[in-house]
This record gives sequence, C-alpha cells and structure tokens, in this order.
Amino acid sequence: MNEPDDYSPQDDPALYHQLTIPAECAGLRLDQALAQLFPAHSRSRLQGWLKAGRVLLNGGQQDAKLKVWGGETLEVSALPTPEEVAEAPEDIPLDVVFEDDTLLVINKPVGLVVHPGSGNWSGTLLNALLHHAPAVASVPRAGIVHRLDKDTSGLLVVAKTLEAQTDLVRQLQARTVKRHYLALVHRLITGPGIVDEPIGRHPTNRTRMAVVQSGRPAVTRYFVREQFARSTLVECQLETGRTHQIRVHMAHIGHPLVGDATYGLRRCGNPILDGFPRQALHAYRLGLIHPSSGDEMSWQANPPTDFADLIAMLRQEVSR
Repeated sequence: MNEPDDYSPQDDPALYHQLTIPAECAGLRLDQALAQLFPAHSRSRLQGWLKAGRVLLNGGQQDAKLKVWGGETLEVSALPTPEEVAEAPEDIPLDVVFEDDTLLVINKPVGLVVHPGSGNWSGTLLNALLHHAPAVASVPRAGIVHRLDKDTSGLLVVAKTLEAQTDLVRQLQARTVKRHYLALVHRLITGPGIVDEPIGRHPTNRTRMAVVQSGRPAVTRYFVREQFARSTLVECQLETGRTHQIRVHMAHIGHPLVGDATYGLRRCGNPILDGFPRQALHAYRLGLIHPSSGDEMSWQANPPTDFADLIAMLRQEVSR
C-alpha cells in the first residue's frame, strides 16, 4: 500500500482512534480493556498492535498487563501489518458456491495458492478475492480465515467483513466449524479411528510438519468410505486445523495419502496410484454458523475430475 510521504494514520478516522478509557474498564489490564473497547478485532490482532507500539496510553507505550483505572487517554493506530496489506487484485476465475453480504464460500481448484508468500506473490486466491469483492481489501488477509494447500481442492470460507472474520476465527477456535475431507490413502483401513497427536515443525526438516510432543494439539477423525486393492478412500473430519494435519496424521498411522510427495511413499508398485501427481485430498463438506443470522449452514462440493477419475480407475481395477 503506497501512501503519500506526509501520510499519517491520524488522517484516516478508520485507522486512528483516540478515546478516553471509560470507568467500566477500571481494574482491567490494558489488553483486556482493548478487547472490550474493540470487540470487532481478535485478541491476537490487538496484541500485535500493542507489540508494534500502535497503542499509546497517556501518550506513551505501555505493557499489556498494566492496569487501567478510567480516564486515561487511549490512542490506537490500526494500520495493517505487512501481512494484512492487500496485494493487487487479479482477474482469476472463482468457483463461487455461496455468497451474501457476509460470507463467500469458494470451491478452490487444485494448483491455486491461497495466500501470497515466498515464491507466490501473485496469482493467489487472495488476489482473486480482491478482484471479485473489492470490499474485502479492508479486511485483514482479504477475509481468509483458513487455508487449503496448493494441491488440495475443495471448500473454503471467506469473511467479507471484519466482524464476520472475527466471528469465524472464534468458531474455528471453538471447533464449531465442521470440515470434512475425502482422502485416498495407501493400504487398507478396516474401520473408523481417531488420531489425537500433537503437530509441530519437524525437528530436522523445518519445511515439514511432524507429530512431535512439543507441538500443538491436533485431532483427526477418519471413517472408511470405500476399499480398493491397495488403498482406501476415507472421510476425515478435522477437530483442529494444523498445517498439513490430515497428511501428517495419516502418514503417522501408516496410511500416507496417495500422491503426497512430502509425507507419502515414493512408489508403491501400483501404476494407478504411482501416477497420481498430487496429494489425493479434497475438502468436500463445510459447515458453520452464519455470523450474521446465526443459522447453521453447510455446503458440499464434488471432487475434481482428476480425483474422480482416480477413484473410477480403482473401482474398475477391483471389478476385473
């Protein structure tokens, strides 16, 4: 975001706030008072403002744990962080499953990166969202609240307002967002199960994730949908949303995803499975509580053509 040289956050009332701490906040810590005074923003975002020196109390930067007593002057410069600054809009087609003034549900295709990052600073879902719904430029990360890997297809929800984004983040934390995936894994699985193992960075390969006791809690439930000669189609339900969670958890129990170059098998000897060029993973069902109406909503999306063709070939193989 390019601003004129003499730009100041005080020039923009949407970004600069000056107010007096009300008496009802007396006795609260500064960070608690901020959460009460700015309920549309997540606690992590408010903590980020504090650490960045964007919150001044009586003209000075204070510790988040400092207690306030009412009457103090509070100044907040809500400038976006570099990660929150919107990139350029790009006319990239989107498969829109649902849209209203609050939410946008996308069926993400294989190969589309969700958020700009190293090596992918353009051509992402974020760029597409800014073109499709320009108003999301005012929402951090263009309203994106969860991600799918580049080579994972399926349903992904986007918040079109700051209030909706904060609500969805809280739903994710409360585990009320229901995310179901279809995954084709190596070897036969005979029944349902649950993987409750913490996930964190791999101890020696920092580009990978792994089950490590120092990691964050992660829970994946799985159910058998269909068995083939050397593989199983499973439905996975996420209770948490760690990076690469399904891929790591299924590999951990000896059933890596077909086509997974990072956590899977190099080759298994079956040309149908060995020829699939990506992880066989599709987010096929999404359920949540609408942030504005409070209604329970859910959507489904069929697997893309390559995944569907893979399953069809495996069925044909079994029937021979």
